[in-house]
Amino acid sequence: MRMIPVMVAALLSLAGPVILYAADQSGRLAGHKPGRGIQQRDVIHDEVVDEVRTTVKLTGMKEYMKSLDMKIPKGMKETHHISVEFRDAKTGKVLPSGEVKVKVMNPDKSDQIKDLKAVQGRFEGDFELSQKGKYAFMCRFLLNEGKVRSVRFSYSVK
Repeated sequence: MRMIPVMVAALLSLAGPVILYAADQSGRLAGHKPGRGIQQRDVIHDEVVDEVRTTVKLTGMKEYMKSLDMKIPKGMKETHHISVEFRDAKTGKVLPSGEVKVKVMNPDKSDQIKDLKAVQGRFEGDFELSQKGKYAFMCRFLLNEGKVRSVRFSYSVK
């Protein structure tokens, strides 16, 4: 009879790490949804502006389309997919609605300006980053509470 509690404790101590490993491999511990192609390594900018955490992710178009089980349409000139997520800095709650505009200054000083579309709690769009060099990004956003915010950062394509 004394062996049963010892055996149960041993079994539970072995099962815990296995469950944690499986959850981590599926991405659930890191806050990722399995099946989405954008990973933490794709984050190119993370900043808190007036109580809103802004996380910008950039993924090559090939990788992004592959994550959706799609092929790149012929004639598509955009090379990268950008995803911007806004969260309340205090609570971590996703702020899924509003208006987002991104301006990208290319290395040759030409620019691209696009309104991002709201998709599953994020704002997404595609850009052509085919030149090697430093790109300057400016993201202006108006969320539901009515305050305009912006973030600026740069990213180099090698």
